[in-house]
Amino acid sequence: MFFTRNREKSPLETIREQLKKKSKLFDLPSKFTKAEGAMLEKIRTETEEHNLNNVTRTKAYLEFYLLHPEIHWAFLGHMVSRNGGWNMTDLKGEFLPRLLSKKEREMFFAFLERGNWLIFQDVYPQFLLYRESLKQNKPLFHLCACLGISTFMETIWNHFWLNHEPYILAIALVINEQSYLEKRVVQNPLYQKGVLTKFEFLLQDLLNLNHILFPYGKRNLAGQTLHQFESLHQRILLGKRLYTILFNKKERLKDVVDWARAHPHTGSRKDYWPHIFNNINEGIPGFAYQPRLKACQLRPRAGKIYSPSLENSWKNVSQPEAEKGDWFENNRVVDYLLEDHEKMDGEIKNEYCKTLERLELAAIAKKAISILE
Repeated sequence: MFFTRNREKSPLETIREQLKKKSKLFDLPSKFTKAEGAMLEKIRTETEEHNLNNVTRTKAYLEFYLLHPEIHWAFLGHMVSRNGGWNMTDLKGEFLPRLLSKKEREMFFAFLERGNWLIFQDVYPQFLLYRESLKQNKPLFHLCACLGISTFMETIWNHFWLNHEPYILAIALVINEQSYLEKRVVQNPLYQKGVLTKFEFLLQDLLNLNHILFPYGKRNLAGQTLHQFESLHQRILLGKRLYTILFNKKERLKDVVDWARAHPHTGSRKDYWPHIFNNINEGIPGFAYQPRLKACQLRPRAGKIYSPSLENSWKNVSQPEAEKGDWFENNRVVDYLLEDHEKMDGEIKNEYCKTLERLELAAIAKKAISILE
């Protein structure tokens, strides 16, 4: 008689099986104790307090990561949220007011702010539920549904609690947040018509929305560029690449974390390149804009590029409640959890410098055309 040793299941096989067993209870109220009810209310309140604007969200991500470095997405989210803030202030900075009308810029800000707000109100309660689980030394992720958190993430958090695999948790959060945004923002008719279609050229070729920058050291930048923002698949793959750039080289990760700790997020691009950007407008009213940039350096006697702080750019926005519903429908998304072994150096500085020069030329050209009309 021959005996076959049972093959140990892979983490992804285990996750798939757990997801298949999950009942679709997302829309049903979960039972919880009085103490758990008080804890849930505390989580909601704390999330709301940090979800005032891009600066408060970005700070909260970093503070959580420094306390819980095993939650890699918290730092990835911090760095991506910094980029969101820079995109917001660009709308009041040197170039985009010359390219877009006030109404267009306000619509674009509403699009960026809604996405930034939605992600935080979904992911930060997950972090706080994890924190409470650590305090009580038991998993509390059965309460995810009470906070509007996907059944997918409930399964992943329980898996993480038992197996402590930071990569799987981080990429699962990438999948979750981008899937969460898909119908609520990217496919929202308001933003489809008012932002994504109208500004497709700017999004892809001019706006720094498609550059995700990770500053470190002295004037160093790593990162990636996204050319198909409307594609959920491409956004998830981008998130995986950004994770690899941040976490696959311990020395660079340390450098980026050190930079982040030393440079509080203000929303101004002066945070990372004060040799080019200033949060004070050095332009002279009434004088035509002259080219200032060449190869990421200012031309002789040129003023710095205006990049205001978020505080001086946009007021806090009161957001309507997040749309209900669980994005998770089938477990094919588990395939994204497979680790890629693609090597990436994350070099983006030269590409970013060219983008800045294109923005400057576009702003000058738009002004010249408006004069001729």
